[in-house]
Amino acid sequence: MKTFFITLSTILCSFILLVSFKPSNQEFQGQAFYFSKSKMELGSWGSRMSEAQKKQIQGRLKNRLQKTYVLNFNKEASVFKEEDQMDAISGATDSWGNNFARGDQYKNVKENKLVQSQEFYGKKFLVKDKLQAIDWKMGSESKKIGQYMTFKATASIPTSELTWYDFSWGDLREAPKEKTSDSIAAVLEEPKVNMTEVEAWYTLQIPVRHGPAEYWGLPGLILEVSAGNTTMLCSKVVLNPEETLEIEPADKGKEIAKSDYQATIQGKMMEMRDNRGRRRN
Repeated sequence: MKTFFITLSTILCSFILLVSFKPSNQEFQGQAFYFSKSKMELGSWGSRMSEAQKKQIQGRLKNRLQKTYVLNFNKEASVFKEEDQMDAISGATDSWGNNFARGDQYKNVKENKLVQSQEFYGKKFLVKDKLQAIDWKMGSESKKIGQYMTFKATASIPTSELTWYDFSWGDLREAPKEKTSDSIAAVLEEPKVNMTEVEAWYTLQIPVRHGPAEYWGLPGLILEVSAGNTTMLCSKVVLNPEETLEIEPADKGKEIAKSDYQATIQGKMMEMRDNRGRRRN
């Protein structure tokens, strides 16, 4: 009887350990909350405006210049999404800007995989591609962000790779209509690639290769990143939250690569521009 009791106890303990065991990549989860601030560039037009006019425009564009995000992550993957914001004046969301905003972004650093959900004028897309390769230069500078010691890293990244979901009328520059010796030479030349200088601060206290937006690949979580006129800063980190986080890619929408998605947007915007021109004529 005593032997049976010991054997039964051993079996029960083994069963409990087996049920409670989770794969290593699911044992650790975390949340990082970020806010971003962008400088408003008014160019030569802004020099003719009063300070009061500038503040008024900043107030109207606040939901575009200041945003909040959350990054859910485990050891291998992360989901980065923007938190919804209401317009301070109209009380509505920015429906026009949403057509060119970054959608919910899934990054898997182990599989080198990007899955990003985008919506363009009511049509859903599922952008699947590799992660943007980033050649980080590790620096020796350090600083504290909250309770975390962080270290500096810099990189130079093609601007188009950081804004592939966005649109600029400058992208629709028309090629020369007639082929001349000058135009042929221009075609043969290497196209100029605009680069964006990036400065990131990461912490080894959270040894995951994740970060906000397109940034990843450092030996610790990226808590601050500055690129162009925008800075993203982490305001809070929660490790192993009580509720299990869902860190999975989106699965609805037309599957498409980044380059094809960009071509789709440009084609649609060119069509809209041409239709507007016909109506005016």
